Amino acid sequence: MNIILHKFREIIFSILPIALLVLILHFTIAPLVDNLIWQFLIGSVLIILGLTIFLLGVDIGVTPIGNIMGSRLAKKNNLMLILIGGLGLGFFISIAEPDLHIIAKQVDNFSAGEIAQWSLIIMASIGIAITFAYGLLRIVKNISLQVSFLIFYLIALLFAIFSPPELLAVVFDTAGATTGALTVPFVLAIAIGIARLQKDSFAASKDSFGLVGLVSVGAIIFGLILTIFNRSFDLKQDVSNGEHYYSFLETIRPVFLEVSLALLPIVLIFFVLNFFVFKFKRQEFLKTCKGLFYTFLGMSLFLIGVNGGFLEVGNMIGQSLADIDLTILVIICFFLGMTTILAEPAVYVLTKQIENVTSGYIKRPLVLFFLAIGVGGAIVLAMLRIQFNLELWPILFIGYGIALLLTFFSPKLFIGIAFDSGAVASGPMTATFILAFMHGIASASADANILVEGFGMISLVALTPIIALQILGIIYNYKSVKGGIS
Repeated sequence: MNIILHKFREIIFSILPIALLVLILHFTIAPLVDNLIWQFLIGSVLIILGLTIFLLGVDIGVTPIGNIMGSRLAKKNNLMLILIGGLGLGFFISIAEPDLHIIAKQVDNFSAGEIAQWSLIIMASIGIAITFAYGLLRIVKNISLQVSFLIFYLIALLFAIFSPPELLAVVFDTAGATTGALTVPFVLAIAIGIARLQKDSFAASKDSFGLVGLVSVGAIIFGLILTIFNRSFDLKQDVSNGEHYYSFLETIRPVFLEVSLALLPIVLIFFVLNFFVFKFKRQEFLKTCKGLFYTFLGMSLFLIGVNGGFLEVGNMIGQSLADIDLTILVIICFFLGMTTILAEPAVYVLTKQIENVTSGYIKRPLVLFFLAIGVGGAIVLAMLRIQFNLELWPILFIGYGIALLLTFFSPKLFIGIAFDSGAVASGPMTATFILAFMHGIASASADANILVEGFGMISLVALTPIIALQILGIIYNYKSVKGGIS
């Protein structure tokens, strides 16, 4: 009961700033109709309850499954088994990620079917499967994480040169959505399960991170491949009215179906492996099943709250604020980004993992602060890109150039943490509320195409924490009396 109350208080303090900001805007410069503000408030309550139950389920259900899978794969010491297991797990975890379905559905909708939902999902999942398998192999073979990121991101940037520029925002945003609230705890747990078998405790801590960042860049690469080999997209049609919103009752059925699809592969894998390999004792088995049920219930309540109460509100506020004074809009966007990142469920999983793995050396509040600064800056940059019709490619090229350059100066432990943080920052709150907010700003601009300018925000949210957390690592290294944590 104490654990539940602790998580409940934690989530309330995370959601409260967003709710207060929306209420202040509603009673001042961006009034909403009565039914929308009530939908938002009900959605906020559902999100608080959903996140609390979800995080409890992750702790007692998803994380133990990932840990034991990682340990068993590593103990077999069979490279072929690790590669096959990584490919299978990576593909099925990704293809079931609710965040990926949410954004792929929006892209399909705004492109009038020119970019099919399942094409994006499958290509992103293939990329994740390959890089996930490589990431497991990297931990076992102790391959340099810095070199891995340099190679993969250079490949991604090279492919981006040949990809249609109007689709870069869609590809990078889709990749950012692949590492959501379900994928992150599972991938982190598997990484830790494998890394713990290393005799060197520091190497184990260092290798616990980086896998989430690697799978994210895999989705970018294969998404770009999809656009390079299919240049027949016609994006000239009017897509400004492509968004559709639903009431809470209309949202319940599709959300339950989405979350069932998300958890079904993991549940089946767990049951099969438990029967043949794990052979949990009855009490342990029932506890894990209860955790999976809590995960299902919590994620369902969370998505019902977001889809039924947050999407339309985000869009309407974006439209209302698009023409206000730019300085005020910058402040609002920065604060919105800072508060939204605190409500991302995967961020809590990662920051808790960071504090646990480093035995409290890297403090969770400090990581959250740097993440909030980075994401706040990303939301401001995304808004300015819409307002001034800025190209996304130069921003990504310069940003990732800085991020890769910082890997030569940041401690190795922080490299994995930084790239993982970038991947988890773009979770369900960002892919729904903030993305709808950007769509609202884009739809209010006569020169903006929602598919081109309205997307791209998630890619920036995934980029800025990589830079921010590596800067934090450099600060840690500088202030360490023992000469750093390289």
